Amino acid sequence: MNNQPKRRKSKDNPYSLLHNERNNKYFVMFKDGERNTQLIEVDKVIYETMNKFELDDLAEMNEYDNHIEHSEIFETTLNRRILHKPQEIEEIIENNFTNKELKKAINQLSDIQKRRIELYYFENKTVEEIAIIEKTTHQAVSETIRNGVANIRKKLKKLKK
Repeated sequence: MNNQPKRRKSKDNPYSLLHNERNNKYFVMFKDGERNTQLIEVDKVIYETMNKFELDDLAEMNEYDNHIEHSEIFETTLNRRILHKPQEIEEIIENNFTNKELKKAINQLSDIQKRRIELYYFENKTVEEIAIIEKTTHQAVSETIRNGVANIRKKLKKLKK
């Protein structure tokens, strides 16, 4: 659905940007005041502008992380880093296999499994958000992801041999 690289976002950024390559449409996804996920189609200019805002936010966060935060390292800061360090699926898989083997296994999945796994693991979308994007049920998305991960494990075991 989206070939945009995974990037961290500011906690103040309430939206996600999506690009459907099949029909070349651009979307903004966010939660409204009642915590319902909304998906709004926007034109390319708005999408690119919002994408630039995200990149500017990322540059500002990197500046903070690389320069400013280090001037104030306290025990609480160190504990927060230890407790909240996210472990990505890529890190887990890299312990046993290279990224090339993982990509090969993912590319051998069906299109729907590959798309949903990329949205869930690499773009940090929830099962509910994916269901809304793809106009399907929560259960269908969950089952597809579970089966896709099982297929990846099988393929990686074969590649390991």
